[in-house]
Amino acid sequence: MRILNQTDLTPASFILTGIPGLEDRHFWISLPFCTMYVVAVVGNCGLFFICAAEASTMYYFLAILSLTDLVMCATTIPKALCIFWFHLKEISFDECLVQVFFIYAFTGMESGVLMLMALDRYVAICYPLRYSTILTNPIIAKAGLVTFLRGVLLVIPLSFIIKRLPYCRGNIIHHTYCDHMAVAKLSCGNININVIYGLMVALLIGGFDILCISVSYTMILCTVVSLSSAEARWKAFSTCTAHICAIVFSYSPAFFCFFSHRFGGSQDSSIMPHHCGQYLFALASHHEPYRLWSENQADMRLCHKDPFRF
Repeated sequence: MRILNQTDLTPASFILTGIPGLEDRHFWISLPFCTMYVVAVVGNCGLFFICAAEASTMYYFLAILSLTDLVMCATTIPKALCIFWFHLKEISFDECLVQVFFIYAFTGMESGVLMLMALDRYVAICYPLRYSTILTNPIIAKAGLVTFLRGVLLVIPLSFIIKRLPYCRGNIIHHTYCDHMAVAKLSCGNININVIYGLMVALLIGGFDILCISVSYTMILCTVVSLSSAEARWKAFSTCTAHICAIVFSYSPAFFCFFSHRFGGSQDSSIMPHHCGQYLFALASHHEPYRLWSENQADMRLCHKDPFRF
């Protein structure tokens, strides 16, 4: 009897089925997908160049956030549209690994940028007179570089621990993109290291960032409540509202994916039609940089009208 080696148990490609349970409605589902994708790409491209030209800390962060969302959109949505329109469901094993890397690395980067924006709001509201000396351009550049490297270095091992697994449970993924745990569950080997490392990455990136965001806004709330002027309190709250909405819209789909793949059980398509709402929610989150920019522009107009308002 021939002994199978690792190469024999590594599939040449995977089959992405699209949104399970809704295969006959893929064309109609693709319409809002395509519309929101075009809006997200055009909006984020324009916003990136506008923000990159502005000499402001918040604009720099918005430019990085726009670039991150552009990469995220380009990594997942075109393949989904190919599945919906042309039934091109096959993706090579190596392409799948690359997709896993980009999805998780830039999700981590997006989380880091949102955390940095929360710290930016904390310094701006709690230490307004020292803002320009604390958040200098070199500090911003270093913070952005650390955020990028953190995501890349923590996510690189994911591709390797997926590649080492033997696959003997088929090659069908009930999704429109390659997710780490969705791929790992096709393996007939021990995936405990995948589960543990995936959880560790989620805690080191998402858990740490959420903790920093929570502490920042707790300190901001304490500072705002102590303000004597109701007008100043209103401006401080309005400044942070758009950012809080962006945080909610960005983290909610990520948490939904994380828990559904770890505790959702079988990949059977009959129990997973909720992916449609998940994707639309995730697509909506890629419009958050524009919302943040609009809110920031409104605040700047208020400041020009009354520079002593806050």
